[in-house]
Amino acid sequence: MSISDDVILSWTRVLVLLLGMGWAAWMDHKERRVKNEHWIVWIKPAIFIWALDLMAQGADWTILLTASAVIAYASMSVIGRPSLNDLLRGSKLDLIVTSWYMVSLTGVICGAILYQQSLPLDVLVGNDTTLGALWWKTLAVGASILIIDLAWRLRLIHGGADAKCLMWVAILIPSWSALPLTYSSATVDSIISLPPAISLLMWGGFIFLLIPFILLAKNLSNGNIKKLSDLRLAWHASMMPLKGVVGSHVWLLSSVIEMPDGTTSVHHRTRAPSRTPSDEELLAHVSTLQELGVEIVWVSYKLPLLVFLFPAIIPFVLIGDPMSLFLPLLGL
Repeated sequence: MSISDDVILSWTRVLVLLLGMGWAAWMDHKERRVKNEHWIVWIKPAIFIWALDLMAQGADWTILLTASAVIAYASMSVIGRPSLNDLLRGSKLDLIVTSWYMVSLTGVICGAILYQQSLPLDVLVGNDTTLGALWWKTLAVGASILIIDLAWRLRLIHGGADAKCLMWVAILIPSWSALPLTYSSATVDSIISLPPAISLLMWGGFIFLLIPFILLAKNLSNGNIKKLSDLRLAWHASMMPLKGVVGSHVWLLSSVIEMPDGTTSVHHRTRAPSRTPSDEELLAHVSTLQELGVEIVWVSYKLPLLVFLFPAIIPFVLIGDPMSLFLPLLGL
């Protein structure tokens, strides 16, 4: 039985997605940081696969340059934007990048003129299968990256690594036809579905919702819930030895407060601090607790989003867009 080129490209994308994101999630878990070099390395296979896919669909130079413009926009989050001062000083790198932007923008403009007869609504409902539809679908990847970029700048997506990862996913998987959706045809059958990168973020959010139940079960099994008031913390925090707080990726919720009668008491906050304390401030808090003889404290774990996005790949690849799956169940 022969295997089509589309199937090979689809599963190659899945393999690259697993390797690239798995590595990034591991680094984010261990160091809470993913270097830009990681995305520079893994964007190369994503671009190569996308270029092969576009050429297999008969893309012309305007579509290829439109894809280049999308990649150029995403690259700003990693390599930054060329500055006017550097251009005036004759920086070769900034001149090359600016030239790349201008050439790519030419492709977008020429594509818009060439395919002005193709209407987005016809492309959306599947009535247009010409190269104009392919140009619109390519440009739509840029719209996904714009949404992710705005969410990052508005702090709706907190981590830079999370935003860069989602931009990378948008380029690696530009449309749902790029995935082997094995267990559900809801995404393919749906007229309107979320972009793949946004859908992956939603799946990650669903997995994140399991954390309170996991922490509650963990605290119950470890005997951390000794009184009813502990339930305020048990669903989002856990207990650990005070000596292990420094150097761990946690927020210390236990602190010392002075009572009205002049005595001191240990207080457990229900929320993590809005500002991460400096190392000196943390050491001071730990020292104060040690002076009171405190050995076990409540902490809130700093959970990186990439750790939740990685297992979300499984339903993302096999099922597709969660909204296309759940909305029909609600009669929408």
